[in-house]
Amino acid sequence: MTDLSQLERLLRVGGVSRRDFLKQATALGITAAVATSAANRVAHAATPKKGGRLRLGIGHGSTTDTLDPATYENLYMQVLGGAVHGKLTEVGNSGDITPELAESWEPSADARQWRFKLRQGVEFHNGKTLEAEDVIASMNHHRGEDSKSAAKPIVDPIETIEADGKDTVVFALKSGNADFPFIVSDYHLAIMPSKDGEIDATAGAGTGGYSIESYDPGVRTALKRFPNYWKSNRAHFDEAELLAIVDVTARTNALTTGEIDAMDRVDIKTAHLLARNPNVNIVETSGTAHYTFAMRTDTPPFDNNDVRLALKHALDRKAMLKTVLRGHGVEGNDHPIGRSNRYHAGDLPQREYDVDKAKFHLKKAGLSSLAVDLSAADAAFPGAVDAAVLYKEHAAKAGIDINVVREPNDGYWSNVWLKKPWCAVYWGGRPTEDWMFSTAYAAGAPWNDTYWEHARFNDLLIQARAELDEAKRREMYHEMQTLVRDEGGVVVPMFNNYVMGLSKKLAHEEMGANWGFDGFRAVERWWFA
Repeated sequence: MTDLSQLERLLRVGGVSRRDFLKQATALGITAAVATSAANRVAHAATPKKGGRLRLGIGHGSTTDTLDPATYENLYMQVLGGAVHGKLTEVGNSGDITPELAESWEPSADARQWRFKLRQGVEFHNGKTLEAEDVIASMNHHRGEDSKSAAKPIVDPIETIEADGKDTVVFALKSGNADFPFIVSDYHLAIMPSKDGEIDATAGAGTGGYSIESYDPGVRTALKRFPNYWKSNRAHFDEAELLAIVDVTARTNALTTGEIDAMDRVDIKTAHLLARNPNVNIVETSGTAHYTFAMRTDTPPFDNNDVRLALKHALDRKAMLKTVLRGHGVEGNDHPIGRSNRYHAGDLPQREYDVDKAKFHLKKAGLSSLAVDLSAADAAFPGAVDAAVLYKEHAAKAGIDINVVREPNDGYWSNVWLKKPWCAVYWGGRPTEDWMFSTAYAAGAPWNDTYWEHARFNDLLIQARAELDEAKRREMYHEMQTLVRDEGGVVVPMFNNYVMGLSKKLAHEEMGANWGFDGFRAVERWWFA
């Protein structure tokens, strides 16, 4: 049952309005005077305050990490980048794209050319003023045949980048892309100071709210608030410290003893115990991260859509969500678009566990029973083997015999994924529908792990990418989610939450769900109440 402290937490993070807070508090038997006082207290705490040193315990980090944003591949570096660097655009708390170093942008009618007007007066940590040449050099760092950048695939569609004066950058794309402002918000695409058309990618200089005082890869980073930061309503802490604490028990102990102020990747098996700590809040966001069971549609029996539908109906998603994620997530609906995506088809009927429908589709496929192998290892996602075993139990009632093949963790992504006919997979998701679909569902895409080719889907993918009319794009992406759900080769049982533990001293606005730790922006966005 909800109590006053839970209501206060909901009001603090925007889960209820002040009016609903007062109404629900009264329903709990709390007097109007006490409820109003509590609401005022929360409102006061919600006003950002300057000062203090934030200490984050992060379950990632490696001694091989570098300050080059092109190499960022774990949460430690992604959060560090969110504190130190600015991008042309930013995904806001509510998931919408917002201006950052670019104060505005304008596409051509076919979405092939994009003009970005840069914010004036922005200063890098080394004292240089932001200009178009910095944007061009920073973007070119990820381009070219010899580039090893993790962002190379998303900048390859850029044909040319040119300056139109010191404060305007013009991008020409190979084909129209209405999501281009989202693309340039990618955490790899940090804007860094240039000299003679080049950048020093490992210098650590950015336009972000914090500059680097010391950096020990995979261990500790000390940050200090940049006094000339252009955002007046951000970067509230005087200092911040990022600590790589890979062991979840060590992270949890550090939080409970007050050695750190926040941790990521709370152990969901013990989250309910941590929540009892009077000094800790468990905060969860549901974004684009999800678990899948990917079937190769070019391989029998998965080349038959009725077999695929039988397997989709033979899974009890509610039971799997409860057992594997212990409720820390939401049910999947056999497509990869999450609730935080702009065009999520929330009105699609939720696929339910239905033994009769599973049998019906088996019969349509000319089968009375089915025996298939499902490869899994916890390297795919935590609890993947348990999830596969649970799936086996569900499917047996429909006459489907799933043989769970326990694969070695070592080499899973190189020896099993994209190779075995059916296997467990984890996807962090992507900020936009086009990004996700182009990466994993487009015909011929290197990471199309279901080897699915659907003519209508691929036509819609190209059309929607260049469509600037929001209503038309929404219709297209709705149809594409339906096609993947009903004809694709992927079973998506659940979307996993980002589960964090925060000291109750910390305050924040609505938590961004696009990535962990408030869209990697915790250091910039949070404050001590």
